[in-house]
Amino acid sequence: LDIELRKYCVRELVRRDLPGYAVGGLSGGEKKDVFWRVVDVCTDELPEDKPRYCMGVGYPVDLVVCVALGVDMFDCVYPARTARFGTAIVNSGLLKVRNAEMAKDFRPIDEECECYVCKNYTRAYIHMQTSREGTVGGQLLTLHNVYHLVNLMKRARQAILDGRFPKFVQNFMLKQFPDKQYPQWVSDALTKAGIALLR
Repeated sequence: LDIELRKYCVRELVRRDLPGYAVGGLSGGEKKDVFWRVVDVCTDELPEDKPRYCMGVGYPVDLVVCVALGVDMFDCVYPARTARFGTAIVNSGLLKVRNAEMAKDFRPIDEECECYVCKNYTRAYIHMQTSREGTVGGQLLTLHNVYHLVNLMKRARQAILDGRFPKFVQNFMLKQFPDKQYPQWVSDALTKAGIALLR
């Protein structure tokens, strides 16, 4: 996490003129303020015309912040791991499908989602499946969660292409934090990326 060593490493990698670059060694429990600063230092030094991949990052807020800082692609176990615990990723954050109140909720996980799971299964059904021994509930939630994150990245990409990425970020963060109590690290990172959050 040493910033000067990161800069040195990135510069040495760039000298090798590789087809793309990975930012690793994060998502290991470091403070978010350190996390975003390391990503920022690396993307500042990496060429803009080559893919920049951030390893092991998968929380939706982290993804959007990292895209704002210049990261192009990601991978992470998060959508599957959180699904195994009966949790769905939705536009407003997380939905605990294992919670008792879901047993009689016959809506889809996310009424705005176009994934196979949201079109074919209810919260109540998935709740029942996550409460039993077996893997069906976790598998359905994994399908939804992966779809949700891929769709989030598609929307971010389209917003960049359309020249409306700052507005996309503002709307995304407002759904995540409707009280506008944004974490300081998010505000600081987005300010560095030139994006002001809605107040």
